[in-house]
Amino acid sequence: MSAVGQEANAGTTPVREAYRFDQAALARWLQANVADYEGPLTVEQFKGGQSNPTYKLVTPARSYVMRRKPPGELVKGAHAVEREARVLSALSATGFPVAQVHGLCTDADVIGTWFFVMEMVEGRIFWDARFPQVAQAQRPRYFDAMNETLAQLHRLDHEAIGLADYGKPGNYFERQIARWSRQYLDDTDAGRDAGMDRLIEWLPANIPPGDDETRLIHGDFRCDNMIFHPTEPRVLAVLDWELSTLGHPLADFAYHAMMYRMPPDIVAGLGGTDVEALGIPSERDYVAAYCARTGRAAMPAYDFYLAFNFFRMAAIFHGIKGRVIRGTAASKHAQERARCFPRLVALACGQMDACR
Repeated sequence: MSAVGQEANAGTTPVREAYRFDQAALARWLQANVADYEGPLTVEQFKGGQSNPTYKLVTPARSYVMRRKPPGELVKGAHAVEREARVLSALSATGFPVAQVHGLCTDADVIGTWFFVMEMVEGRIFWDARFPQVAQAQRPRYFDAMNETLAQLHRLDHEAIGLADYGKPGNYFERQIARWSRQYLDDTDAGRDAGMDRLIEWLPANIPPGDDETRLIHGDFRCDNMIFHPTEPRVLAVLDWELSTLGHPLADFAYHAMMYRMPPDIVAGLGGTDVEALGIPSERDYVAAYCARTGRAAMPAYDFYLAFNFFRMAAIFHGIKGRVIRGTAASKHAQERARCFPRLVALACGQMDACR
């Protein structure tokens, strides 16, 4: 994402009118449910967060982060903050880099929607996949840190950490294509697109045969969903687990590696960038590094994984478009996302055509 994108998404603002709540009620809940909490409380809203509104809770001693369901009518199954809290708690116990959860509230009467509170991890977020703030000689180490972190996630035994029922095992592509197709078709406010209709027909008919594997996956693994150490090429916390589930690890990796083909003004991407000149590993080398870390000889269906992920992201942006139209979008920059929807459809269709 460009410097404009960083300005649009980094930092906090006063709580926007549509996302205000009873802050005194929240303070009472924190006092009763969060160890060592002491007010007074000041609440700010993070600029980013397209789906679940995210707030910075500031007290004299420390700061916290709150994620809540947005107000208004919601798509069934979406905005599941309770799932985020659960996966963060399970991962924290393994030493995987995530923020510690302090409490989950499933009583909508407190502030109007369910929410959870976690620690505020201090560090750097890179909104631009080119890592312009990092010296060229250091960039390979930052990319290696992202690659290793995702491989570490996919090496975890989800059953051993209490997440055996966190999703359905098997048939991941079939189920996901059906899910995002249904969400696209059901959101009549956002309209139809001929390219999306083509993808909905082509994808389920071209799932790689015999390609079925189940791991815990993040679902939105990008550089701007990570907090890095203030000075070192080390991931301190992976953020935004709303789309996490049990699924195919190579679909999760390809979503991340999609940055090599993603225009930087849509989300953090390297499309059109001379990565060699910037000291960034090539896409081929990045794929090979992940394969080596996860014990794979190769990734023969990589092109299909990319086509699926461009479609999936297009479906997500179609959902943002619908929320903009309905007035329930959490971020004031959601309109920019909605306008990018046709470009994502074109990218998905281009990748689909490359697979033929």
